[in-house]
Amino acid sequence: MKKKKIVNDPVYGFISVPGGLIFDLIEHPYFQRLRYIKQVSLTHMVYPGALHTRFQHALGAMYLMGLAIETLRGKGVTISAEEEEAALIAILLHDIGHGPFSHSLEHSIVEGVSHEDISGLIMDKLNEEFAGQLTMAISIFRNDYPKFFLHQLVSSQLDTDRMDYLIRDSFFTGVTEGVISFNRIIKMLNVFDNELVVEEKGIYSIEKFLIARRLMYWQVYLHKTVISAEQMLVKILHRAKHLSLQGEELFATPFLKHFLTTQITKEAFETNPEHLAAFVELDDVDILASIKVWTNHPDRTLSLLCNRLMNRQLNNVEMSNDKPDEELLLRLRKAAVDYFDIPESEVDYLVYSKTISNSAYQVGDGSIKILMKNGLLKDITQASDLSNLEVLSKKVQKYIVSFPKDLRSKGLF
Repeated sequence: MKKKKIVNDPVYGFISVPGGLIFDLIEHPYFQRLRYIKQVSLTHMVYPGALHTRFQHALGAMYLMGLAIETLRGKGVTISAEEEEAALIAILLHDIGHGPFSHSLEHSIVEGVSHEDISGLIMDKLNEEFAGQLTMAISIFRNDYPKFFLHQLVSSQLDTDRMDYLIRDSFFTGVTEGVISFNRIIKMLNVFDNELVVEEKGIYSIEKFLIARRLMYWQVYLHKTVISAEQMLVKILHRAKHLSLQGEELFATPFLKHFLTTQITKEAFETNPEHLAAFVELDDVDILASIKVWTNHPDRTLSLLCNRLMNRQLNNVEMSNDKPDEELLLRLRKAAVDYFDIPESEVDYLVYSKTISNSAYQVGDGSIKILMKNGLLKDITQASDLSNLEVLSKKVQKYIVSFPKDLRSKGLF
């Protein structure tokens, strides 16, 4: 018998989990691993409540997918039971390729391979285990399925993934600017010419969605202290890998050691199953356990970075619209070398500059289409009477300079 399971989600309340294949996928070790990967990495160092996981997000996105399919069927869109199950599986597994600390270490553990690529590889592996039952779900995920709107519900500028992470991240951080009217948005969805559209009555909810997304990026995801913590984590992994590749013996969990001691190309990762087998064993625990041990490592730079991260002695981050002054960077680097007694060749682990960018909305392929009452389709930026939506579609780029706070507090520059 197929029994439905109930999950008590703090955001939506009770979520019904279908029995059969979907339940079996949730029970699989590949999916259970997501319980130990934080959804928003080190954001809890700024917002202490942000300790939710990729596991919760995947279930939440699946719940929203179910609501969307129910709405579309109610408007006469044909979606078979098999297509419904496949769409639910596609969104359930869309983030299964995330590694430890989600986006923060996406290109630090395996360079040049995105989490979407890894999700696809894991889904292929699961498809073998489940005798081809995920074939349609994979087709929807990779946008090979004829019903394009199903892929859009999984991955687009108005997908159930984005809806859930905005709602969930807002809930757990306490940043109310991220709250969106997800029920209203879903009720306004429709399909026109095989494409997901929003009925004109829902235009204001979409405006709110885009503004909320912009605010969440600058207030949460790209908060300067969050950037500081995440970049410190990246620097630690880079230093550990550098030392390991030079033959230095570092403590690491077995599967993390696999990636620290081997230079793996994109092609090698995709063709050698040994690498994927090691990757699906990694989660936040591997990284944290190793960092705690590295706090006592004899390498000055590695131990310094690890101690400062574990004790939340984060770098100062200054954000600006203008490129940083090179003379200032030189002074900061010299001060760091002298104060921390590290080689000049290693100062970039402590003092660095980089660019960050964000655009809340992109006009063009995959844009949000509004179905007007006269039957015409318009991009949201043309359909809206809110003038700043045009501004939201422009990429905003900022420059950051990061350096230890000690340099300022000690008056060293």
